[in-house]
Amino acid sequence: MGNGYLRFAALGDSTTVGLGDPVPGGGWRGWARILAESLRTSYDVSFCNVAVSGATAGIVRERQLDQALAHRPDLASLLVGVNDTLRSTWDPARLRTDLFATAAALTSGGATLMTVRWHDHGALLGLPRVLTRPMGERIDVVNAVYDDLHAAYGGLRLDLALMPEVLDRSCWSIDRFHPSELGHRALARAWAERLRAAGYDFPLPGLEPYGGCPPSWRRDVAWMVTEGAPWFGRRARDLGPWAVRRALAAAR
Repeated sequence: MGNGYLRFAALGDSTTVGLGDPVPGGGWRGWARILAESLRTSYDVSFCNVAVSGATAGIVRERQLDQALAHRPDLASLLVGVNDTLRSTWDPARLRTDLFATAAALTSGGATLMTVRWHDHGALLGLPRVLTRPMGERIDVVNAVYDDLHAAYGGLRLDLALMPEVLDRSCWSIDRFHPSELGHRALARAWAERLRAAGYDFPLPGLEPYGGCPPSWRRDVAWMVTEGAPWFGRRARDLGPWAVRRALAAAR
């Protein structure tokens, strides 16, 4: 695919925001920005990241989609759904409706979709089986929706469960839920490989740490105290009672 002007819009949740990949001066970088920087070595790239931490599929549709469409993207990444599985308001039908509506709008505007199949987050968190099993079942539902979405709208896709980096502790931040810089770089590299296979011509992003903040246990602990622990507490209050009721019902 010839070099030229390229518009890239990134939609989604905290993974696309870049949590786990801090940069000097504050803020986050993440896989989408790393990928955009690599694309810029060969293309005139206009990059728009509208992702928001904690976003559900509904939030992407209601609050991010219009901003992304205004960017008129050639590439549009849509990575969302995990937060939907962690809420007591879990609604598979609503998830499907929101994802399909978002994908339809992006592709009708001429964008090539970039979507994923999620790995089982719960299996990596060290949580009790009573919590991880229903989380895994919900992830299976999300992945089934993405399978149907890919069949309907095509584009590029990445199966995170097949990436060996998922099992590499160094690719995860302290909460084991968000990628570290190494994890974000692995994501950017995997997407770049798929883009190159689709005809885009640009160098692959590097896998070695560069330009971010070096690992710091003080920063990690501070983040867990101020952000990570409260987040897990909210999700436990939200998902925990439902998971326990479900486990008791299954035992009966």
